[in-house]
Order: sequence, then structure tokens, then C-alpha cells
Amino acid sequence: MVPNLAAGMAESPSLLEAFLSIRRIYERGTFSGAEVQVLSLTAAYENDCTWCMAFHSLMARKEGVAAEVVDALRAGRSPEDPRLGPLSDLARAMVQGRGTVGDAVLRRFLTAGYTHAQALEVVLGMAFSLMANYAGHLVNPALDPPLETFAWQRAVSDAVHVEPELAAS
Repeated sequence: MVPNLAAGMAESPSLLEAFLSIRRIYERGTFSGAEVQVLSLTAAYENDCTWCMAFHSLMARKEGVAAEVVDALRAGRSPEDPRLGPLSDLARAMVQGRGTVGDAVLRRFLTAGYTHAQALEVVLGMAFSLMANYAGHLVNPALDPPLETFAWQRAVSDAVHVEPELAAS
């Protein structure tokens, strides 16, 4: 099956080629499949990509991400998991700050056992997700049947913002 978003992206062969190339590079990185899905769900929430949120919710569950973690990410909240929470927080701060993250957010990420190299790998993950998220807005694909269970729309009350002055402390 070719996902509806990929079919829509194929209208631009250059975009699809770049997306698939970056995906291959990203897959060779140090993050587990579950961590990649946490990053993808965080980006989908922050970029308000309904198709991507449904797709990555399904994939996260297939990768063994706990339902409560997926639910938190779908609500724009940081998971309580001691490793996945700081991972999501760094990605969220990165998107909200357009690449600028506070020292406290980075320190929490590193304290959770991640490395500086992995912080840079989050940049790769956000770039990969950005392509799909933005294309999703332009293509507006219908949910593929397997994704319908995970249909999503952001609730106004769900919005979380990482305050720069709090993140810098």
C-alpha cells in the first residue's frame, strides 16, 4: 500500500526523493523505532498535521510505545516516561523555538542519558518530519483505512508552549 500522503508527495518527485533519502539516513541513526515515533508524534502535534498524527500513532503502538505515552503526545503533553519525556521536550522546544532550545531543556535531555550527538540527531528528525507535516497541509490526504482508528484533531485546550525564559533557566 502506498500511503495517501506519500502518493500526494509524489506529485513532486524531488520532494518524494528527498523525503525517502532522509528517511533512509534517519533510520540508520541511534534512536530506536519507539524514539523515532515519539519525535514524529511531537512534530506532528506542533505542526498540526492530522494525517501524520494518525500515522505515527499507529506506528508508535506497533513499536511498543505505551498507550499512555501516545495519548500524552497526541494531547501535546510531555510523556511521564523518564527518557521519552525529555526527548519529546527537546523536540517540542526545538520546533517552538525554531531551533533555539534553552539550557534546562538540553540539560534534561542529556541527564536522561542522551548525548550531544543525539541532540543534533533530533534536528534530523525534525527536518524529516517537517517535510511530511508541511506536505500534509498542502496535500490534505484522506486517512488511509488503517489510520482511521487514530483520527486526530488538536483540541485548543491541549496546546503546550515551552516558555523560552523557563527553558533557559
